[in-house]
Amino acid sequence: MALIHVLKSLNGGHLNLFHSHARLCACALVNSSSQIRGYAKKPAAKGKGKGMVKDVLKGPDVCKNPERLTSYAVGVNIYKQGEDPPLKPKEEYPAWLFELNLGTVKKLHELDPESHEYWKRLRKEHIWRFNKLHKGKKI
Repeated sequence: MALIHVLKSLNGGHLNLFHSHARLCACALVNSSSQIRGYAKKPAAKGKGKGMVKDVLKGPDVCKNPERLTSYAVGVNIYKQGEDPPLKPKEEYPAWLFELNLGTVKKLHELDPESHEYWKRLRKEHIWRFNKLHKGKKI
């Protein structure tokens, strides 16, 4: 309330002009001295104590039956219910499936410059080189 008296003396005793502003300033002064800004509290973790046992993630069951592995496509079924699809004879699959390169990636000098794979690999290597040269630099 001392601020109101100061404003009264400055305004010649007329409080009507500064009355609302005086209340706002007084509230701001009182609140700023009592409130302390700080970081937000961390949420309490549920179930994480000294005596609690951690949950271990369990992966899918591994099939070790050789008969099932050679007659079914194990792991292909993405649904909760149902069975893995049985494997078909080799003649029923497209020819390109058996021509896929499952080994290491071919180097650029091993590829034919007239092929699509050559140009894709060249572009990839240029991107890798650019990223290595500009690593840590701001563009």
